[in-house]
Formats: sequence, C-alpha cells, structure tokens
Amino acid sequence: MPVSLTGLGDLGSLPFDEIIDVRSPSEFAQDHVPGAISLPVLSDAERARVGTVYVQEDRFLARKIGAALVARNAASHIEGPLADRQGGWRPLVYCWRGGQRSGAFTSILQQIGWRADTIDGGYRSYRRLVVGTLYDSAFPAPVILIDGGTGTAKTRLLAHLAETGAQAIDLEALAGHRGSVFGRVGAEQPSQKAFESALAAQVTRLDPARPVFVEAESARIGAITLPPALAVAMKAARAVRIEAPMQARVGHILDDYADLIADPDRLDAILGRLVRYHGHERVGGWRAQAAAGDFAPLVEDLIRTHYDPRYRRISRAGATPMTLPDLTDAALRQAAERLAESHG
Repeated sequence: MPVSLTGLGDLGSLPFDEIIDVRSPSEFAQDHVPGAISLPVLSDAERARVGTVYVQEDRFLARKIGAALVARNAASHIEGPLADRQGGWRPLVYCWRGGQRSGAFTSILQQIGWRADTIDGGYRSYRRLVVGTLYDSAFPAPVILIDGGTGTAKTRLLAHLAETGAQAIDLEALAGHRGSVFGRVGAEQPSQKAFESALAAQVTRLDPARPVFVEAESARIGAITLPPALAVAMKAARAVRIEAPMQARVGHILDDYADLIADPDRLDAILGRLVRYHGHERVGGWRAQAAAGDFAPLVEDLIRTHYDPRYRRISRAGATPMTLPDLTDAALRQAAERLAESHG
C-alpha cells in the first residue's frame, strides 16, 4: 500500500532501508528526496521517446515500448547496484507522481520477495511538503544573524556554533556560493529546488524553543533566492556584527579563496566584472596584482575599496558588535561559546 507523507519529518522515521528515485537522471539532478539513490527506469532519452510516441502516434504503443524499457533497466539495476541486497531488504520507491514508473519497478521488486512500496503521489507529494515548510508557514524558530564585513569568518563561526550544540544553518554551503561576485563554490550551484530540499530538511529538525544562527545574506545567494519564510524571519532578526583586524580578514580570505587564487583565469575574469563599479584603470591595477601573485595587497584593497563601502550601506542598524582579536579557530571557538551562552 503506498506510503503517505504527512510531514518532512516522516522521512526519518519510515520503516524502510533505502529510498529509490526511479525518475530520469535529469529529474533526479534537479531535485530529489534527501538520501535517495538514483535508479532510473527510463533514461532522459528513453523518457522523451516514450512521450513522443504517446502524443504523436499511439498510447498503447507508447506503453508497450515503455514497459519493455522499464523491464530492461530494472534487470540492469537488480543485477548491478541491487545485487548485494538481502531477502529482508525493504526499499521505498518513487517517481514523479507515484504512477507507472515507480509502480512497475516496485512490482518487480515485490515479485523477488523484497518488501518494496511506493510514495503516494511520488515526488510531487514530497515537493508540496517542502513548499509548505518554506513558503506557506512561518519560520519555526527565532533567528539570530551573524553579520560583519567581508573576511570576518562568519561561516567558520557558524561551524563553531554548531560544534557547541547551538542551532546553525550554513546557507552559503547549501547554496554552493559565498554570496559575492567571487562566490561560487565548485562547478555550479544546486538548482533552486535542490537548495530548498536541503534547507527544508534542516528547518524540519529545528527546536522551536531555541534560536538558530544564520549568516546575514541578501535575498539572493548567487542564483539562489531565499524562500519567504526564512527571508521574513531574517529581516526581523536580531544581529551580531563581527569585527576583526584588517590583516586577520585578509589572511582569512586568502585561505578561504585558495581555490580561486589557484585558478588565475577565473580570478582574472571575475575581476573584470568589477570594471563597471571601479573603472578600467583601478581594475587593471588589481588584475596586474593578481597576475604578479600579490594577493595580500589585492585583497586588502578590494576590502577597503569595494566590499566595506557596500557593507556600510546595507549593514543593519542596531546590530550588537563583537570584536575579535584575530580569526584563529581558538578566537572563533571562544566567540561561539559566548554567543551560544548569551542567546541560548
């Protein structure tokens, strides 16, 4: 009997050993239930082929072709990724809306003897829960913003807060972006839906009686837009402004952006985007510094000329300052303990 999801918290308590997404690879890449593995019963090309036949030729023929493809792909999964599953294995299977693809694959698994079942409504029912959490409901816990200028190690401070047992959400890690023109982490950001799935999973686990620390962000982190429930909560939140010596900030950025420093072509291209703010002459000087490997003076000038003036224009009035002597792990750990104790 299909399993009905009534809340995102259900996923952690369901009596299944594994969650299987049988949608096509592109559907899975766009978003999926957290922790699910991808075992597509139709590839992207096969799905397109079946859909074309269904619309343009004959529905019965499309079902016939689809059934053959599903059976063939199911056999490959059973002989491959599922070859080591034992008799008591219990998988939960889903497709787009809990229909033919998941039903067909689950039926095959059940015939083997595995206690397989499907998610009622498939991915769409899961997605409705994510939307309900982030768009239709108020954020469940009070928010405290970690604010501060570029290079004040706010993300590292969040990690230390989490280590103390405080509630913390690293939005930049979820978004795969550092929140600036230099910001992308890795090859590309996740999709908006994938970001929301990861965020909703963390929001569901929050204790409403305790505050959650998040880094102060604009409404967008790269290509990702913060969902309304969180954006509203952040706008109304108390803020702590981290301050640190310039040389400590420069050192932190040199460490944090080591991947960018190691990619001179990418760094040069990003610096080129600053021409519209600072003109060709100044940006030309920055590009020359980067080409010569003079990264410390480059970073300091970027902080003083580009980032700090912008931060002063958008910084939150009334934020509580917290001045750190440096940005070592010891100093950040001590700051995290103070914050957790004073806001616990």
